[in-house]
Amino acid sequence: MKRVGVIGGGQLAWMMAGAANKLGVELVVQTPSANDPAVAIAHETVFASVDDAAATEILATKCDIITFENEFVNLEALSLLAKKGVCFRPSLEALAPLLDKYHQRCYLRDLGLPVPEFFDIDGVLKENTKDGTQELGVYSQELGIENENISKFSQIIELDFPLVLKARRHGYDGQGTFIVNDIETLRQKLESAIAKKSILSHPAFLLEEFIPFAREVAVIAARSVRGEVVIYPIVETQQEEQVCRRVIAPANISPQVAAEVEKIARTLLNSLEAVGIFGIELFITADDRVLVNEIAPRTHNSGHFSLDACEISQFEQHLRAVCGLPLGNPNLLCPCAIMVNLLGYEKSQSNYIAKRQQLEQIPQAHIHWYGKTESRPGRKLGHVTVLLSNQNRDQAMAIAHTIENIWYPN
Repeated sequence: MKRVGVIGGGQLAWMMAGAANKLGVELVVQTPSANDPAVAIAHETVFASVDDAAATEILATKCDIITFENEFVNLEALSLLAKKGVCFRPSLEALAPLLDKYHQRCYLRDLGLPVPEFFDIDGVLKENTKDGTQELGVYSQELGIENENISKFSQIIELDFPLVLKARRHGYDGQGTFIVNDIETLRQKLESAIAKKSILSHPAFLLEEFIPFAREVAVIAARSVRGEVVIYPIVETQQEEQVCRRVIAPANISPQVAAEVEKIARTLLNSLEAVGIFGIELFITADDRVLVNEIAPRTHNSGHFSLDACEISQFEQHLRAVCGLPLGNPNLLCPCAIMVNLLGYEKSQSNYIAKRQQLEQIPQAHIHWYGKTESRPGRKLGHVTVLLSNQNRDQAMAIAHTIENIWYPN
């Protein structure tokens, strides 16, 4: 029996439980809190921060291989464990180009994959100032962020507003991502981030062109130890306030767009020599141009529909890949599925049983409640997947609105 260590104990690790039981795999989880969802299903738990490499060394003594539920790890510290023979899947080499969004953009560009135009804020200014100082003041509160420096920066990058400002590390569910429409907003966002240090321990930002996309899509792809790649149906994702609200599987896109998305997934996973599941988010423009938005080197929210709608869920597929087992069939079991995230809308300790009982009355609805003890606005508390007998986007959206009318008070 293989024992798999999972760094991170949130709902992604929790949703591996069914697959682990099916495959005869024991999960050992490293997570900071006894209240984290995966603690309830773990064979054993190491209580520590996910970036605590000393705790990961203890985790390594309890399992055969280690995989990841999130990207908040310290690769430099983990590399010392890898040199001692600890097996990480995906490998640290596969993670290295992806954890920093600027490095991720550079890696994708150098692979020849289509991405929005982008800039490293402090790097651009440093190259264009006489003494090499970072005039924007992103790293120095003493310098401050002056309007003249922001204006100069705007001239250097030669991009029109609106622009997208992103934290290079630790941004997820819209955290650390801002749409900026003018110079003053850019200055305020940078000043606020530096003052609060709420996004990163040290502010570091990526600035990129705003893509007026017609649709956002995502694809889950897996690669085995032997280099086999399987790709799940491409899905449409719908965001509100930069947090995923709905996923429709499959996406209504042209065969040409689907082929390009699949080619991007294969190119990326083979280049990285990745092992495991990767989530890839993309923009589709009105003229069917495809651009890569972000890569998640793990199971992903856009793949949750697979728990109920596919022959093999993304969670089983991930465990199959990292354990060296043959990959399974990712095909849909139904013509269409709609997945709706149940997001927190208030600060409370409620488990929302009455609302969940209402949701259970929807035909072909499958509710997954993550067991979190605290609700707050925007927090992912669970999701609902409804299986449909035909591929009808209007019907899928009507069901999504029914779910949301039950869940949200207004």
